[in-house]
Amino acid sequence: MMGRILRIELRRSAAVGVALLSLVVGTAMLLSYTEGFAGRWMQLAVSGRSMLMLLWPLALAGGAWLGRRDNRSRVDELFASTARPRWQRVLPTAGALAVTVVTAYILMFLIGAAWVVPTAGYFPIAAIVATAVGALSLIAAAWLGMAAGRAMPRLVTAPALAVAAVALLALLPDYLSVSAMVDGRPGPAALLLTPVYVGGLDDLQTIVARVNLTQTLWLAPLAATGLLLLGAVGRRAIALAVLPAVLGAAVAVPLMPTGGYDAAGAVDPKAAELVCDNDGWQICVTRAHAGLLPDVVGPARQALTMMAAKLPGAPSRAVETRQLDFWVRSRPAPTPALADTLVFDAPPIGRTGRADLADAQFLPALLQSAWRQDCGDEPEHRDVYLARTVAAAWLTNQPPVAEDWWEAGDRNRVDVAYQTLVGLPQAEQQRRMAAARDAALACRTDTLRSMLPKEIP
Repeated sequence: MMGRILRIELRRSAAVGVALLSLVVGTAMLLSYTEGFAGRWMQLAVSGRSMLMLLWPLALAGGAWLGRRDNRSRVDELFASTARPRWQRVLPTAGALAVTVVTAYILMFLIGAAWVVPTAGYFPIAAIVATAVGALSLIAAAWLGMAAGRAMPRLVTAPALAVAAVALLALLPDYLSVSAMVDGRPGPAALLLTPVYVGGLDDLQTIVARVNLTQTLWLAPLAATGLLLLGAVGRRAIALAVLPAVLGAAVAVPLMPTGGYDAAGAVDPKAAELVCDNDGWQICVTRAHAGLLPDVVGPARQALTMMAAKLPGAPSRAVETRQLDFWVRSRPAPTPALADTLVFDAPPIGRTGRADLADAQFLPALLQSAWRQDCGDEPEHRDVYLARTVAAAWLTNQPPVAEDWWEAGDRNRVDVAYQTLVGLPQAEQQRRMAAARDAALACRTDTLRSMLPKEIP
């Protein structure tokens, strides 16, 4: 009997409409920036979690619209006079809404997977777990919305809930994160009560299991509270219905790591493993970027060949850096580069999950990497970047090409440095560039910066 009512609800209620709206909005937003997850399963899962900033308010508002259906149809008193308990009447409707919003979320994930499957070289189980937590949060939102729609059967309830949810999920976490950063404090652990993941996650990171577990310990009781409120009759039942959410928060918050979103990400050792092409100069990328290897091999071997022709002690292999992006605050200690290894940053990833080499900047960046070392979080002086441009131009035997970030006067300083360098005897050029590379590997930039004339005030 219950299954038959559930099928009727799926066919005739607004649950399907809510799910279709969520699917269209979520998919449209997800596919508007496929470069953010193409070729990477974990980034797809995190992108799906960020879409909850819109999908959660939609599920909440859709639940509120569905929750006021009995009042809108003026059958409240009729149903209240029947012998069946209220929870038996609301369970099929709640089940139908839960099934549809979860299905829409999974379909959004599967549609996004079309941009991941062709080039992905690593599938972390954590991506499935993160997606499952997001789906659970939508059930909680839908059932809380239904309970609110039943308690306040007004036309304005659904849009008001949607606006409040957007403010809660978007504005409040940002305010708390920025306030903590300004004060030099870690973000509050309670930030992770929200299912939306707005923190930056590097391609080599994953959401830690502790965060997924504690969010589940909070979201499952929250969903139970929404369902119990929906079926509650009387003040005592309503008070008892709130108890699971209170207990869930009491258990989950102390277990959540301090630091908010920054503490939710950790390096995934499997994603950071190297995948190499040994057909010639050895070229390696991380497993998370395995789909980029065919595009990286050609330019990387070209760079190594150019270095071998002019630079004494030139590197004989090229390896993608396994340091996290500069905006990730919880960074591991830098790994010293070896003299025989060229450490480079992966090129930008295009919409298809392959390397985006359209701007022809990857080869110059590879050449500049011969004089680069990751020496920690301190930003380097801009003169170091200008000097690397001169060093890369020396390898190509072509004058340096101006870049967008150059300021007034940089063009003259770079040209003077380049002409001074190439005007020296060949042996002296090689000696200076080898010394600059040795200094860079030792995390000293003084030798490199000395190539440039002093800046004219």
